[in-house]
Amino acid sequence: MKIFVSSLISGFEDKRVAARRAITSLRHEPVMAEDFGAQPTSPQLACLHGLRQSDRVILILGADYGFVPVGSILSATHQEYREARETKPVLAFVQQGIDPDERQAAFIAEVQAWEGGLFRGGFTDADDLQDGIVRALHDADIAVAVGPVDEQEVARRAAELLPGDGRGSGYAANLDVAIAGGPVQRVLRPSQLEAIHLAEHLQQTAMFGAHRIFDRTQGSTSGLDGSDLVVRQDGGASLRLTEQGSLVLRLPLDRRNRDLRAGSAMDGMVIIEEDVHAQLGNAIGYAADVLTHIDSTERLTHLAIAVTISDAEYREWRTRAQHSVTPGSMQVSHRNNREQLPVSVSVRRAALRLGRADLIEDLVVPLRRRFPTG
Repeated sequence: MKIFVSSLISGFEDKRVAARRAITSLRHEPVMAEDFGAQPTSPQLACLHGLRQSDRVILILGADYGFVPVGSILSATHQEYREARETKPVLAFVQQGIDPDERQAAFIAEVQAWEGGLFRGGFTDADDLQDGIVRALHDADIAVAVGPVDEQEVARRAAELLPGDGRGSGYAANLDVAIAGGPVQRVLRPSQLEAIHLAEHLQQTAMFGAHRIFDRTQGSTSGLDGSDLVVRQDGGASLRLTEQGSLVLRLPLDRRNRDLRAGSAMDGMVIIEEDVHAQLGNAIGYAADVLTHIDSTERLTHLAIAVTISDAEYREWRTRAQHSVTPGSMQVSHRNNREQLPVSVSVRRAALRLGRADLIEDLVVPLRRRFPTG
């Protein structure tokens, strides 16, 4: 495997030697500017070509931003990072105890803010950097060495994980989301699933995390259901986590519809598109956080997401603006949405973070087509 090393050269010679040693110790091939020799193009174009031919990128950042080539507003290393993050795994290492210049501080902040497909570590000296690169490359090798992925099999497992339709739940329809990963393998041991700290982590992030899926005003309970860990709230929200790292979420749509005093009775007979969009975004964001927690080395490289709306028989799909115009009326539909197959997509794992907006749209649009619209 070819590994491109991106960093300043002047003043970073010992760090680049350490990176070379780390890469070759794992029998990979380092791709480094020092090895390019005479080129008919500029050094920066030669580096970008070498990066494009590589499988992964090691990014090493120190205190200095570096030279900005003529005609560019970015340093050579910054250009390489922007190029790499669109197509390749980036393993970034930032020197600790430094005082970066203004542009370098902004560059480091950009790298640390990017969530997708990126390992970030710190280092103090060349030896520490070498050890960190060895560990990161080893973990990345493990993540892709499990075996081939049968995307159809993963999609089938995701669809089968969806719960049965929730009859009798009154006016509140539920968004059901199942996420299965591949290659199929055991991600969590039984002892890990029953450990109290895992349940506590799931509960806390569900209620107070960046992508909360539970109502903060309600408590939750957790326990094992067979070999799965299940967390529930009285309001209907729940999550299920399996040994294979699969996650099943049931999220109420528009919680206010459980209390008809907050609106007309007709509110409970519609599906509001913005509510579906928001809850699906929370579900995908929460799933990404959970997978990072339970599978930090990304053994699960591919995912299938299956989505359906339960207890949605005879409901009408509207945007919030449409519903505000005619809140007390709706079409009479004899379509039985319960019999519809779930909407599903198969993606690489990084899509949960990098392509979330497109992923949500690819699920919401087919869901909308299964309902009469107002």
